[in-house]
Amino acid sequence: MASSTYMIQTMLVCLVICLNDAVADVEPNSEGGKRCDKRWIHIRKIPPRFNLDLLAKCSEYPLFDDFCPYLANHGLGQKTHNHSNSWYRTDPSTLELIFHRRMLEYPCLTHDPSLADAIFLPYYASLDALRYLYGPDYNSSSDHGLELFEFLQDDSPEIWTRRMGHDHFLVMARPAWNFTQPLHNDPPLWGTSFLELPEFYNVTALTLESRAWPWQEHAVPYPTSFHPPNLGLLESWVQRVRRSKRSNLAMFAGGGGSSTGGPNVRRSIRMECEYATANSTGVDGYESLCEFVDCSNGVCEHDPLRFMRPMLKSSFCLQPPGDTPTRRSTFDGIVAGCIPVFFEDLSAKAQYGWHLSENEFESFSVFIPKEDVVFKGLKILDVLKRIPRARVRRMREKVLELIPRVVYRKHNSSPGLRMKKDAFDITVDGTLEKIQSRLQELSLIHSHPLIL
Repeated sequence: MASSTYMIQTMLVCLVICLNDAVADVEPNSEGGKRCDKRWIHIRKIPPRFNLDLLAKCSEYPLFDDFCPYLANHGLGQKTHNHSNSWYRTDPSTLELIFHRRMLEYPCLTHDPSLADAIFLPYYASLDALRYLYGPDYNSSSDHGLELFEFLQDDSPEIWTRRMGHDHFLVMARPAWNFTQPLHNDPPLWGTSFLELPEFYNVTALTLESRAWPWQEHAVPYPTSFHPPNLGLLESWVQRVRRSKRSNLAMFAGGGGSSTGGPNVRRSIRMECEYATANSTGVDGYESLCEFVDCSNGVCEHDPLRFMRPMLKSSFCLQPPGDTPTRRSTFDGIVAGCIPVFFEDLSAKAQYGWHLSENEFESFSVFIPKEDVVFKGLKILDVLKRIPRARVRRMREKVLELIPRVVYRKHNSSPGLRMKKDAFDITVDGTLEKIQSRLQELSLIHSHPLIL
């Protein structure tokens, strides 16, 4: 525990120093300033009880024996082994910290909020939500966010009122469903009501999974365990993935699907995969048709070796929905060059438009309706076997192109790697465009009040 406490204290000191030095010396009228046109971001200074103090409580969170190790390396987690340069035991719940640290390196920061095109709120919403989801404030879950809103109203209120929050954005390292409990549920059900508060309707929320309808939400990739610090390590990994022998037709890494549950796509996948393993000797160049990696009880969550090696050996990675439509495994599979197989659009196609273009899904993924699998007896492996090998190669090349777009590179990475846009860069670009579009719509409405 002492080493964890020292590690957290050291990281907090570093974050404060980085925050104080974050804003680059770029003048709006200089050459650098011109490159930042319509890209200026101001990081809103909020009390540490909304972010850094939450990290200091890492050993006290419910559901975790000790969350502190996953905060190492500014949220990337501890290295998978001592000599690793790119692989970490990353927990998805640390995305807020990862994003905050990367935002401190953003080249178009401004001290002056009146010059900013967007305002970043470095609020660690998912960590703060734990006390409402599992802890002592469970019966007060509709209060989640009210204290933050009061601060935004009281401290330099002109920053908020200038655009009534339409230019503000934050990261929430959980699916949006975790923050959408109706305000007046009695008794309270699952989730907090942060995204149901009218006070935050105008704020852009970047979540790991979004709902289909609210305009302010947008899904961003789950963080994987791969965070390269330089271009050479990224390119060497991509080459390793390209050279990897794909001896398995398909694989599934996940939990659920036990024989005690009712009909569902995970159970169908598990039964088909286990049957193929027991009764098949391979086909068309594949040594096996399906490999199942049991990740029940979270055993794979912080151990990428459990699933990355099978993914590297497989042509297709099955990505069924679970408790929610999306999966971190989708992005793990892409990093491994494994072609994703989806069973509903909400698993990715309707979620990650900034990073995975909806118009290009057929070029890098396979879609099999889950209803056909569960209720009509469609065999997944039969569908995959019928795909021509030439098309499989083209799809894998497309997946390889996606790798830099879905990984969060390590903070303070090399200049060469910074030239390639990663998941963070693409998220910031999309957020700025989203906010700008919204402000233009509001300007048009205010200019022509009769337009409905």
